[in-house]
Amino acid sequence: MATVTRIEQALMSALSTVDAGGCPPKLAAALRYSVFPGGARIRPRLCLAVAMANGDDDPAATNAAAVAIELLHCASLVHDDLPCFDNAETRRGKLSVHRAYGERLAVLSGDGLIVLAFQHLATSLAHNPQRLVALTPIIARAISAPTGIVAGQAWECEPLAVLSDYQQQKTGALFAGATMAGAAAAGFADPSQWRALGERLGEAFQVADDILDVAGNAEKIGKPTGQDASLGRPNAARELGMGGALLRLETLVDSAMDAIPDCIGAGALRTAMRLEMQNLLPVELRHAA
Repeated sequence: MATVTRIEQALMSALSTVDAGGCPPKLAAALRYSVFPGGARIRPRLCLAVAMANGDDDPAATNAAAVAIELLHCASLVHDDLPCFDNAETRRGKLSVHRAYGERLAVLSGDGLIVLAFQHLATSLAHNPQRLVALTPIIARAISAPTGIVAGQAWECEPLAVLSDYQQQKTGALFAGATMAGAAAAGFADPSQWRALGERLGEAFQVADDILDVAGNAEKIGKPTGQDASLGRPNAARELGMGGALLRLETLVDSAMDAIPDCIGAGALRTAMRLEMQNLLPVELRHAA
């Protein structure tokens, strides 16, 4: 089964509980709208790739970990787009959740997805409590204080933020959660060895996102551009210049490849990750670089 198909089927299974009965219809619709259709599903694909590089001996555990990572990512996007933060009109080429369903349902949808992520993880790993115990703190740390997504978002409320700290927490934390969760789901003895890979890939992804915010096409990337400047947020392309940001991106990708621990699928994973990162920027920007 193709990785993308595997992820979509696992997500549909997780969201099927919303239709089990009793859920307010508008909330159920907003929850599905928050998740489908998705973006590139980079984080759950990364989770699956690491698990497969380590044998993927419990696909149900891997699927649950990948689903939890993606649901949490979707929740963060819903909250990030709210009027109190970015007040974004669009996301993934369609209206943001608060524009489509209203601010109250957007807040509830984001909250609901966070709870659903851990609920689905717990029920899916009832057969393997040892891996559930390993996975839960890894995924929780990726979204909570002091260094998860919540902290990354909170830096936007501070008068000054160090660019690398902001990027590591807002983006790198969940990438690190994805790589470590993939390793834990496959029974890797010390999942923390996979943290550096995720952190460096996550920061690279954020640098690429910063470049797109400055030089990208809003219609092509499916969300507004120029947001960082208008909201006074840290941005690698503005702080380092376009050339400096592109160099930083290349350096992060190289260091990420060096951070892949020894495992049975290390070579294939390294090749797949490098191809993935080459596609972070549109062709015209890559050629300009």
